Amino acid sequence: MERRKVDILCVQETRWKGSKARSIGAGFKLFYYGVDSKRNGVGVVLKEEFVRNVLEVKRVSDRVMSLKLEIEGVMLNVVSGYAPQVGCELEEKERFWSELDEVMESIPTGERVVIGADFNGHVGEGNTGDEEVMGKFGVKERNLEGQMVVDFAKRMDMGVVNTYFQKREEHRVTYKSGGRRTQVDYILCRRGNLKEISDCKVVVGESVARQHRMVVCRMTLMVCKTKRSKIEKKTKWWKLKKEECCEEFRQKLRQALGGQVVLPDDWETTAEVIRETGRKVLGVSSGRRKEDKETWWWNEEVQDSIQRKRLAKKKWDMDRTEENRQEYKELQRRVKREVSKAKQKAYEELYTRLDTREGQKDLYRLARQRDRDEKDVQQVRVIKDRDGRVLTSEESVQRRWKEYFEELMNEENER
Repeated sequence: MERRKVDILCVQETRWKGSKARSIGAGFKLFYYGVDSKRNGVGVVLKEEFVRNVLEVKRVSDRVMSLKLEIEGVMLNVVSGYAPQVGCELEEKERFWSELDEVMESIPTGERVVIGADFNGHVGEGNTGDEEVMGKFGVKERNLEGQMVVDFAKRMDMGVVNTYFQKREEHRVTYKSGGRRTQVDYILCRRGNLKEISDCKVVVGESVARQHRMVVCRMTLMVCKTKRSKIEKKTKWWKLKKEECCEEFRQKLRQALGGQVVLPDDWETTAEVIRETGRKVLGVSSGRRKEDKETWWWNEEVQDSIQRKRLAKKKWDMDRTEENRQEYKELQRRVKREVSKAKQKAYEELYTRLDTREGQKDLYRLARQRDRDEKDVQQVRVIKDRDGRVLTSEESVQRRWKEYFEELMNEENER
């Protein structure tokens, strides 16, 4: 995601058991849901800048989940889906489409929706009779499961984004296994928002999974321009814990106050002098948020080993010889050893520091950070009306608060 500049990623068949959110390093956060560690499971990965925009997370089943984000006043719903395979029972397939229908019906018509799903079906090449929901650029022939995708798009007035862009077949095929080359992974959005999507294709050169290949689309949201709030730069007052910084600050402050031992009566003037001296002596922060580094224990040896392993994996994917397989397996074992050594060394240093009095603050900070990372919604940004629709304009929010307090203050008890 970092290399390909992908901000939001829907993942399927994760096989992660649980209903959680967690940071996965490099400034990305994963929201996932799974019941069985051997099958199914869906998730959505967000770039750090969008994590605070999450308003709601719905985990419907281990095949369907959705996130609601507010981006500069625009509501964007991201749905991750994993349809049953061709050999599954009809009842399981009907349950999946019923769950997906319920999710779509719960989303107000004025909000954006993007579905990234492994539908396990072929919509086929050409669009005769289905011009309103898909383009001509599918792959091969349509099957029963692909017809279900087209029928769903018609019910919900959506478009199958993959099929609208003329690409080489290599950039349309999403699944390769042996001699089979098919298209089963799709991105869907409302037909009215198709004009916001400028490109959609399959990423060929990434070894994400052995058989599936990542589908990416470029979407530009049409939002109302708002004034950006100024970044607040804070004085680094924490440097006063160091004795040399503290002594330098005292000397500079006395010089600024004209050598007086007793502070002047005018507190506003004195406070401004103190603040200005603090900025000059201690410095100010950049104002940017620190990037969350889950892999803080990495060193150069680990990074080098992982890079070699990635290249070996790509080489094996391109040419499936026994020699390439053995090379990849050996590098995989080497990476595990390097990671284990790096982690052990880093945690030993951490535990030694936590045993000290100064390390207790680090302990509480780590606990708070972990608790915050596991929460779906980190802060309440908006409120909803009576029907559960998210309100964004200032007038509608004030009107809703007025309704709420009128009911609260005038409600009578049963007695």
